[in-house]
Amino acid sequence: MIEIIGFICAAIIGISLGLIGGGGSILTVPVLVYLLGVDPILATAYSLFIVGLSALIGGISYARKGLVAYKTGAVFTIPALSTVYLTRLYLVPNLPEVLFTVGAFDVHKHLGILLLFAILMVIAAISMIRRGSGEQVVNPDHTSGKSNYLLMVFAGIIVGLLAGMVGAGGGFLIIPALVIFGRLPMKKAIGTSLLIIAVNSLIGFTGDLQVGLPIDWIFLLKFAGIAGAGIFIGTFFSEKVNGQQLKKGFGWFVLAMGCLILVKELLL
Repeated sequence: MIEIIGFICAAIIGISLGLIGGGGSILTVPVLVYLLGVDPILATAYSLFIVGLSALIGGISYARKGLVAYKTGAVFTIPALSTVYLTRLYLVPNLPEVLFTVGAFDVHKHLGILLLFAILMVIAAISMIRRGSGEQVVNPDHTSGKSNYLLMVFAGIIVGLLAGMVGAGGGFLIIPALVIFGRLPMKKAIGTSLLIIAVNSLIGFTGDLQVGLPIDWIFLLKFAGIAGAGIFIGTFFSEKVNGQQLKKGFGWFVLAMGCLILVKELLL
């Protein structure tokens, strides 16, 4: 029964990516860890593959509509994928078992990853709630001015580090960066973001393969396939649903999930 619920959540993850171009990936690790009992480090690796495959499907759909800025995406992707690959290959496997100590309390590696992920969820949720309320940083339909490629490179490094550490695609950071620094209209930013997420996540996953993580391919392909199918459903309904209100509602849900993880790991 728990596995069925987990696979239903996989479909929701894909639907979210198709509807709003992000957000679903932030749920993948909690679903894997708390519903399906996957080890947190392994869950971040699985998340990279699941999110990467789902985003690739969505990105190809946007590309067919001409909604991908390849040059801008490349400027962002090269530093991001380099960082996520090196993070998965060298940083995550070599993290000490005890990251730091607060008084008599040891913060172990697995707990640290989950806490970082929960904090990331809260930040992502606030971003989605604000944008769902109509607080756009720029007009979503058009932009003006030249791209700031230096800032995009810096943003790519930050996103790569976060994606590598917690297994999230980072769409909530990528889309604003593409809009603000890359001067892309919102729909093109979403399409470009999906392809960036796909490349970053799948390259990061190859780092996990190189360090020899024990991958359950049957389970992983089944979960990723269901999420990929959800992408098609989300894309179909994306033009029929109020995206801003959907993003706001989903943001509140992610905020609640992030807070629950913090409470569970720190207080229970």
